[in-house]
Amino acid sequence: MTSAVALIPARSGSERVPGKNVRELGGHPLIAYTIAAAQAARVFDAVIVSTDSPEIAVVAESYGAEVPGLRPAEMATSTSPDIEWIRHVLAELAADGRRYDVFSLLRPTSPFRGPEVIRRAFEQLVALGDRADSLRAVRLCHEHPGKMWVLDGDLMRPLLDQPEGVPYHSRQYKSLPRVYIQDSSIEMAWARAVDVHDSIAGENVAPFLTEELEGFSIDYPDDWRYAEEMIAAGRATLPAIPTPSR
Repeated sequence: MTSAVALIPARSGSERVPGKNVRELGGHPLIAYTIAAAQAARVFDAVIVSTDSPEIAVVAESYGAEVPGLRPAEMATSTSPDIEWIRHVLAELAADGRRYDVFSLLRPTSPFRGPEVIRRAFEQLVALGDRADSLRAVRLCHEHPGKMWVLDGDLMRPLLDQPEGVPYHSRQYKSLPRVYIQDSSIEMAWARAVDVHDSIAGENVAPFLTEELEGFSIDYPDDWRYAEEMIAAGRATLPAIPTPSR
């Protein structure tokens, strides 16, 4: 039996969408939907929220997540890498005799990522076994990097090295190599990624293909408005929320 833990990051101090983790969307705080999806996926032995905020901790616990202490401030800045707080949380759990084979990074900013998506990712990682250290959500990139440029004084140069013959920037999209961009909806890894590689991804990363709104992320104020519009119009469905224990 593969043991697994869900790790939900929820630091305070969001600059682009202030207070987003506990801001109400569709009748509940944003973080509640990720907690509910992780619980309903039924693949995790524990659902952990990592936060530096007492307010966020209270909300997270009221929706059934664990908050094993507040995250140290130095691991909660806008430039803090995820490996720092993930290493910290896993070490704290291990010190309490709680070790897991798999951990999943589930960001609250993806409210339409339901339990079936998480279950699909878990089953894919387990099926891959030793062939992959982790998987990461990606989708087909429509703004192809072959058509991107870097400014160089008064001129500019292509971001990518160009092939012989017709350069990428002068080709039709369908003739370009397929390129995928990561989204922030789900990352899942074997514990060896941290233990052996000191990384949240390890060396061998498998693609987890998200579909439609599964990979939608609220990162800017316009994203929040769009999410509200889709919910109001019935074009997007949020995970069901159990009654909180408030």
